[in-house]
Amino acid sequence: MTRPRPAPALLLLLLFTTTVGCGISATDPRDAGGPASGVPRPGTEARSVRLYFAGPYGIRAVTRPTDRPLSPQHALDLLLEGPTPAERRRGLINQVPPMGGQLTANAVTGAVDVFVPSAVSAGDLDVTAISQLACTAAHAEVPGTRKPEQIDIRIHENLVRSATPWTVRCAPDNNAVPVTP
Repeated sequence: MTRPRPAPALLLLLLFTTTVGCGISATDPRDAGGPASGVPRPGTEARSVRLYFAGPYGIRAVTRPTDRPLSPQHALDLLLEGPTPAERRRGLINQVPPMGGQLTANAVTGAVDVFVPSAVSAGDLDVTAISQLACTAAHAEVPGTRKPEQIDIRIHENLVRSATPWTVRCAPDNNAVPVTP
């Protein structure tokens, strides 16, 4: 038994719809915005600073572009300004209380001395605020070759240098952990 052959008109219609009817209409060129970005050109180095804010799921890092590496003091100044509107929409807040320009940070090789106008021992700074301060300072420009989680953050209470400051480090989970002697 032989199969029936399709009619030549049906073949012509099929051929016409597959070559002409692809569904894409002709358009004029359209503006697509600026050139692609995201990968810096060789020889240009992008700079950024990491700040740590409190969020619904713990301490979260945000990265902000800068024109140069920032010292711990400059990074902490940005932290005290609080999250941007976009960061707030992501649920990020600042648990570090306002310090009216009194917070100071001095970086030395492998450590940062942070002077706060409050008493950690009295609970004026909660654990979240200490973690924000420690991780922000540790991820700033600190002299030496230590990784951020190896930087000692020495918190001095009431703006007074202490012989035994609260010494913490920023753990990989973005929480401050005490350094034991």
